[in-house]
Amino acid sequence: MRTFAGVEDEDKWLAEGIAGIQHNAFFMHRALDANNLREVLKYSVLMLSELRTSKLSPQKYYDLYMRAFDQLRQLEIFFKDESRHGLPVVDLYELVQHAGNILPRTYLLCTVGSVYIKSKQAPSKDVLKDLVEMCRGVQHPIRGLFLRSYLAQVSRDKLPEIGSDYEGDANTVMDAVEFVLQNFTEMNKLWVRVQQQGPGTVREKQEKERNELRDLVGKNLHVLGQIEGVDLEMYKETVLPRVVEQVVNCKDELAQYYLMECIIQVFPDEYHLQTLDTLLTACTQLMPTVDTKIVLTQLMDRLSNYAASSPDVLHEFLQVEAFAKLSNAIGKVIETQLEMPIVGAMTLFVSLLTFTLRVHPDRLDYVDQVLGACVVKLSSVPKLEDARAMKQVVALLSAPLEKYNDIVTALTLSNYPRVMDHLDDGTNKVMAMLIIQSIMKNDSCISTADKVEVLFELIKGLIKDLDGTNTEELDEEDFQEEQNSVARLIHMLDNEEPEEMLKIICVVRKHLMTGGPRRLPFTVPPLVFSALRLVRQLESQDGDIAGEDVPATPRAVFQILNQTIEVLSSVPCPELALRLYLQCAEAASDCDLEPVAYELFTQAFILYEEEIADSKEQVTAIHLIVGTLQRINVFGVENRDTLTHKATGYSARLLKKPDQCRAVYACSHLFWVDDLDGIKDGERALLCLRRALRIANAAQQMANATRGNSGPVTLFVEILNKYIYFFEKGNPHITPSDIQSLVELINNEMQSDNGNTTIHSDPFFTSTLRYIRFQKQKGGLMGEKYDPIKL
Repeated sequence: MRTFAGVEDEDKWLAEGIAGIQHNAFFMHRALDANNLREVLKYSVLMLSELRTSKLSPQKYYDLYMRAFDQLRQLEIFFKDESRHGLPVVDLYELVQHAGNILPRTYLLCTVGSVYIKSKQAPSKDVLKDLVEMCRGVQHPIRGLFLRSYLAQVSRDKLPEIGSDYEGDANTVMDAVEFVLQNFTEMNKLWVRVQQQGPGTVREKQEKERNELRDLVGKNLHVLGQIEGVDLEMYKETVLPRVVEQVVNCKDELAQYYLMECIIQVFPDEYHLQTLDTLLTACTQLMPTVDTKIVLTQLMDRLSNYAASSPDVLHEFLQVEAFAKLSNAIGKVIETQLEMPIVGAMTLFVSLLTFTLRVHPDRLDYVDQVLGACVVKLSSVPKLEDARAMKQVVALLSAPLEKYNDIVTALTLSNYPRVMDHLDDGTNKVMAMLIIQSIMKNDSCISTADKVEVLFELIKGLIKDLDGTNTEELDEEDFQEEQNSVARLIHMLDNEEPEEMLKIICVVRKHLMTGGPRRLPFTVPPLVFSALRLVRQLESQDGDIAGEDVPATPRAVFQILNQTIEVLSSVPCPELALRLYLQCAEAASDCDLEPVAYELFTQAFILYEEEIADSKEQVTAIHLIVGTLQRINVFGVENRDTLTHKATGYSARLLKKPDQCRAVYACSHLFWVDDLDGIKDGERALLCLRRALRIANAAQQMANATRGNSGPVTLFVEILNKYIYFFEKGNPHITPSDIQSLVELINNEMQSDNGNTTIHSDPFFTSTLRYIRFQKQKGGLMGEKYDPIKL
């Protein structure tokens, strides 16, 4: 029994062992040079006796073993040359068996046995059988493992496999397989016994040492996987049952896990598929402490890759009913291993789903079955808090999206939303973002109200506050990104049938209205524009679409829009609500719905009066109102007069004089619309311009009173440009003398400020004068109009 000493002691013992090997190897080489067989055997036994130590750890023992191994290679070369030692190989094989100690004797026997097989003076199977039996004499775990590893190494190129020099009547592939299996069985028994060396206080160190030794055992399985002539039938009937029997019967956690991993890695995928029953049965018989999930995951990953390698192999999966067998095995493992953490079960389901999507992509029922099993397992847990398990659930839900590149397919899976319900709020949002990104990436169009309902249930974490969440705690950039994603999603909902599209809009509105004041400003505008798209679709259709018996009418859509924007205006977000009211009013005008357009304008004016107090926002709102009203031609005289009167009144009551001036001259366009059917009231347009001129003059006087100079004349120049516009458009009330007077007024204003021109207004005014000169010189009708103006 080896005592566990310190590192320094082991280093000392290793150094002593290496010194002993080098010392005896020196004399062995001297005997080799002299072709003195007796002395060669004497010193080789002394050299190999250094491997009898029990003081070294596996890692240190390996260093010692490699020193001896290098010398054994030289010894083998000597044994091959009969002319040097003078003995037939058969006699040499008998001679080395007289060595005093079992360990040096067996090493020498393996070395001479390698030469004996190569000489072909005896069937290789007989020599191999003799060697593997002789190695039973060394039962110390570490010494025995390295001895048998040496046997496996020197015999690897001498196995009687198909195509080798040692294949013949007396030697078959089966003999090679039998030798490797027997050596593997004995090595595994020795490896398992390592854990029984020493008291329980050193168990952790022992396990680490056993891990270092595992490759010695696993090499046998690698050799089995490389033997030429091991066909499926032999593998199925002999190799796998023998290996699995040893794995199951050893009752050792580390050995079972490592050897099952080796089986999966070293043998061909098609063999795994045809022996799936045996492998899965073995998995269910492993020790409860073995991490079976990794074994099964590796098996499913290999089979998945095999299925993806060629479409020609898919029928094999159907023949063996691979999905049913894997699904049942996973169910049994999860059921029997009660202590398996939830992340382990989720990992298994992810691998099974990956396998299903690769092998049976057309079987959505299989996909839903896996998700259903996941739901059952998740339901047994009070709350999913393990971050790793959460990550696996996200991977499970992402797999169908990546495979089908179509969220519509995922929406048909009944268990998909049930799995999402088990995610925490943060992960639910991550998954919802992945769903939206998938839709955007694949340009998917969701075209039915039922699917939209399911979709918005899936992404509910983004469109409303879930239980226990507070939007105030969210990072502002993340929140905006989430809501912008939802906004983009709304534009992906479309249907050519107006009735179905109206249903979609109603479903979306129902969900969005639960979003709270922070979300509505992001999500309502795309909903409004989606509905306006439907309005224009209805407008372009032939026939009477405004009848009361038709469910999808522009009037019905505008009712929904009015209610939706009204909610937004109470958030409060009056500026955005006003813009949307004006957009809807313009759309109503295009549909010849004067009452609807008037009502929408009324709501916009109410918002302006009651909610918009900031002067800058008022200026923006006024220009939006004027611009929209100017484009609308559905109003009758009375309604239009009412609205234009309101607009001009609001313009004149703005706080700052320059803002008043610009808003009032903008109102002049309400009375002169340059369309065939547009209103053309030149007198009222001129009144607006004169009113703007008076306000500009007042602004100049205020500037002169407060700053000591009249300031820039930009307002006068802007009004001059409006005069020129209406003059060219044919307003009979604007004459060349009006333009002449305004030019002179601007010149006087500019010269009154100590004769200096204002830098900012001068280029604008200069450009305007240049334009007038150009029109005068151009000739024709326009030139004649401009001719009376003297500059």
